[in-house]
Amino acid sequence: MFKTNKLFRRLTIILILFLIIIFVTNLYYKINYPLSYKGLIKKYSKEYNMDPYLIAAIINVESNFNKNAISSKDARGLMQIIPKTGEWAAGKLGIENFTVELLFDPETNIRIGIWYLDMLKNEFGDNIQLILAAYNGGSGNVSKWLQNEEYSEDGKELKKIPFKETEQYIEKVLKNYEVYKNVYKNEFNEEIEESEFYFIEFFHNIRELIKDFLMQTV
Repeated sequence: MFKTNKLFRRLTIILILFLIIIFVTNLYYKINYPLSYKGLIKKYSKEYNMDPYLIAAIINVESNFNKNAISSKDARGLMQIIPKTGEWAAGKLGIENFTVELLFDPETNIRIGIWYLDMLKNEFGDNIQLILAAYNGGSGNVSKWLQNEEYSEDGKELKKIPFKETEQYIEKVLKNYEVYKNVYKNEFNEEIEESEFYFIEFFHNIRELIKDFLMQTV
């Protein structure tokens, strides 16, 4: 009887530890690889025949799903669209009364971002490396690199990327892409009720409060 109870306790402890590991792992992925605005991502990915998991990966790398994100280069919103690109895209898409503040609107930002990726896909084909390089480093630069034997052997693939930031960007997005395909498998195949992942908003708000507090105390 004593041996049976001891075995039961050990199995219980193992089960509890196993559940804790699952919970912590799941929490880690939810924090580091969040997913929000699924309806918008699905809607415009379908319209422009883009992979929604790739879009989610790009958004996470660009802004960590912070719709109010703004970079040192003045890129704004979820997909970090610069005002000049936003104004140009708005004209092409027929978005009336466009202002740069609209880049903080999730639907406008995602629509423009995916539309622009589709433009790059039309220019560089289905080569994800080139599309991502152009999204980060500029399509003009990518075209120049493809014509340079130092960076491309055949004019179709890049063997070397001269911009370290762009090289690292591509690596991050591709890593995120694989994670999103595995963690959120079949997520975009189901019916989606558009809702905002408020935990993400809460997380970003807390981070901003901490940042402001630290700046005031320095």
